[in-house]
Amino acid sequence: MTTTVAAPTVLTEIDAEARVATVTLNRPEKRNALSLALMSELIEVLRGLGSRRDVSVVILAGAGPAFSAGHDLGEMTGRSVEEYREIFDRCCELMELVQSIPQPVIAQVQGIATAAGCQLAATCDLVVAEEGARFGTPGVKIGLFCSTPMVAISRVVGQKRAMQLLLTGVPIDAPTAADWGLVNEVVPADRLASRTRELAGQIAAASSVVTGIGKEAFYAQISRDQHSAYDYAKTVMTMNALAADAQEGICAFLEKRQPTWSDR
Repeated sequence: MTTTVAAPTVLTEIDAEARVATVTLNRPEKRNALSLALMSELIEVLRGLGSRRDVSVVILAGAGPAFSAGHDLGEMTGRSVEEYREIFDRCCELMELVQSIPQPVIAQVQGIATAAGCQLAATCDLVVAEEGARFGTPGVKIGLFCSTPMVAISRVVGQKRAMQLLLTGVPIDAPTAADWGLVNEVVPADRLASRTRELAGQIAAASSVVTGIGKEAFYAQISRDQHSAYDYAKTVMTMNALAADAQEGICAFLEKRQPTWSDR
């Protein structure tokens, strides 16, 4: 059974059988620009999904021809310090939430993913892009350096390539984004949705409690030095081994049968 819930700037579709939620940015006429209202709505939606046990994977998509063109520039002129701070506070809250909910989040990118839209894609756990997609941080061209996008992008493509994007404002195509590590897969436009769903299904086939443990552990260890990362990871793995699904999975492997997950 599939249910669809509409909100002013976000659409949420939950496929109960597949345990996959598709969250769609719904401002196609604005190339899904991240207005304050959209970011607030998306935070609410993701927070709600994060607490659901019946959703194992989240697909993040954009309505219309673009994934997201970044911040809504109509909200970026003549504001007070407090108003600008609210916009960027909300943006950072959104990005951190994408990585803190237990479900893996897959960005399904068509058209452009620029500025904060590129940041959003880079923040997602996985990215599938269509062949014509472009990624960039053009803020320098309009006098607003992409400082917050820089945080996410520099963590996935490395310093030199991030600086090229940030300093020139020149976008890169999808194959280059894949070569740089910003994108996992590039597919023809007519296969974008199906391949993203296929990837989501591969993830959803595992125990959701185990993938949740793994996602949290990944981001917790990535910024640590190697010794402390191992120290942390061995503790996580010890506790993971005690989980019911770990015991079920190991026994199923030894008994040469398919595991039956309880998500515990």
